[in-house]
Amino acid sequence: MRSRVLLLFLFLRPCFSEFTVVTSDSSNLVDSPQTGFSSRARTDPNEQRAVYEIMAATGNTWAASIPDVCRGRWHGIECMPDSDDVYHVVSLSFGALSDDTAFPTCDDAPHGGATLSPAVLRLPHLRSLFFYRCLTANPQPIPAFLGRLGSTLRSLVLRDNGHVGPIPPELSNLTLLRVLDLHGNRLGYSIPSSFSSLINLQLLDLSGNQLGGAVPELSSPSLSVLDLNHNLLHCRIPSSLSNCESLLKIDLSRNRFIGSIPDSLKSLQNLILLDLSHNSLSGSLPCSSKNGYISLQSLILSGNPMISATIPEDCFAGMKKLNTLILSGMGLEGPIPESMSELQNLRVLHLDENKLNGSIPDSFKGLDKLSELRLEDNRLVGRIPFEKEMMWRMGKKLKVSNNSGLCFEMGNGGDEGLESMAGISYCDPETMWRVGEENSGRVGTKHLSAWMGGGWRNSVVSRSSAEIRASGVLQICFLLVLFFIFLVV
Repeated sequence: MRSRVLLLFLFLRPCFSEFTVVTSDSSNLVDSPQTGFSSRARTDPNEQRAVYEIMAATGNTWAASIPDVCRGRWHGIECMPDSDDVYHVVSLSFGALSDDTAFPTCDDAPHGGATLSPAVLRLPHLRSLFFYRCLTANPQPIPAFLGRLGSTLRSLVLRDNGHVGPIPPELSNLTLLRVLDLHGNRLGYSIPSSFSSLINLQLLDLSGNQLGGAVPELSSPSLSVLDLNHNLLHCRIPSSLSNCESLLKIDLSRNRFIGSIPDSLKSLQNLILLDLSHNSLSGSLPCSSKNGYISLQSLILSGNPMISATIPEDCFAGMKKLNTLILSGMGLEGPIPESMSELQNLRVLHLDENKLNGSIPDSFKGLDKLSELRLEDNRLVGRIPFEKEMMWRMGKKLKVSNNSGLCFEMGNGGDEGLESMAGISYCDPETMWRVGEENSGRVGTKHLSAWMGGGWRNSVVSRSSAEIRASGVLQICFLLVLFFIFLVV
């Protein structure tokens, strides 16, 4: 049970709703809490021998000294009895998730490192197979024989093992599979098109590999998590994803996706996170004025060259739960919509590295939960509308530099957030200045660096050498005049 809970924790963020990774099936196993072993309880002898082989192949030869692997079980093996009190192996886990999760480790095997033994095929009741950072000393392809594990398998996790080569299409034979995680390997080629037959998947994580080509047509109504980030996928985002109506998370970031964002994605009523950042997407933003994206909390689109695109006034009106909006480096133009201030749950807003113009909406000061705002490297002008409390809350996470037309009213507070104001003018028409222009050549000009504890301290800007020489000449002349008057008198 511990391995199942840890597996959920590893895959899902706290905002995602729960789903079961390993569940009961229609076998003859007694699927109920076990309070102890009867005197006649024993492990199926064929499965026991298979476990010995599997453990030896991963360098865990100590297991051979255990006379009954289910009765003397360790963290990483789970067994269930049948009606005759014969125990069967239903779960095997390898790899150190943490100090207090002591699954057997790998890579201590003799003769060149750990391997995944075909003896797993002799575990007919196996529901979960978990290998984490276990085969890195001996990089190897994912064995095609895993596709013959049978209809009982629900969860296959081969995570961060250094696997190379293609994903074996035989895995699509595991039609009752609910979790498939191949994250963090060195898998290449393409995602097998036959994966479209995995209609019972709840989680598919192929992120952190070198997969290219297209995404197969996925249509699992129970798919909750789709994570394909950090690959080389080069295609359009399939509109068929809208058929996966249970999706909570879609992460296709850092690939080579092209074309527009399918409008059909807005029909995903349960979608919480949509990350399409750092691709080559074009077209318009995925807007929702009424009923689309109603559960969305995080929308991340940064690094897509949507040149000359603007942000429609009511683009995010239907996304009432949105708390993170990242639109950095997209070539966006035009003003920041006033309606964005209606996103009352917004905590993180990045609009930096675009070509946005106009002013920062004054209504933004009503975003009471906003803790991070990036507006640097745009063409914004006018007064920065934030007051003391908001400046304090954001601190260094407020970034507005490289907007030559912005200015700041010092009366809005003390020294909170002033490090974020570098290069920004003070909104006083008689004493316009910029932070950091210490050698501007103007005597007595006030700077933000002179503002201490809510008040001004004396600060005189250093003068140019020409001004100093001229001042010296005037002083000498003045003294000569005084001396001449003294003589005359």
